[in-house]
Amino acid sequence: MPVSTKMPVITDELVITKIYLIRGQKVMLDSDLSALYKVETRRLNEQVNRNKERFPEDFMFQLTVDEFENLMSQFATSSLSADKTGWGGRRKLPYAFTEQGVAMLSSVLNSPTAIAVNIQVIRVFTRMRALLLTHKDILLQLEKIEKKIGSHDEQIALVFTYLKKLLNPAQPARRRIGFRRKDEKD
Repeated sequence: MPVSTKMPVITDELVITKIYLIRGQKVMLDSDLSALYKVETRRLNEQVNRNKERFPEDFMFQLTVDEFENLMSQFATSSLSADKTGWGGRRKLPYAFTEQGVAMLSSVLNSPTAIAVNIQVIRVFTRMRALLLTHKDILLQLEKIEKKIGSHDEQIALVFTYLKKLLNPAQPARRRIGFRRKDEKD
């Protein structure tokens, strides 16, 4: 009988909530990834630092203080402050991993959990990209239609004007019947 290894169930929604737009790129923070991989953030960063050559600037970058504060203001949490005051929280600015960086993490983290989670995260990134491309195509089609209709507005208004004239034609002056006084005209 095969031994069943229980892999963590991670929903797409959970992964999507951990993807942020920073510097115009979709990224995941080291702390979120380490939580998904069920490793400590410092252990994840140690592995990354040992394999620095695998993580160029377009795979991973460290947030600036302003970026980090902006991100934390969105969470409305103070326990994640990057300064060295207070208990808990971060003491270093977090790393942000792009889709390629997340894929590269699978080569430095070899636990079964990390591999399973990594596959799920890459699938979510791929679905998001496909979804964005679909929406982009729809927006382009709408713009084309809008341009076509925009040039036809004047022509459509003219058609309605003619239709109104056809439905309510001007009545020719009718000659009055009967007796008229001398001061009246036809």
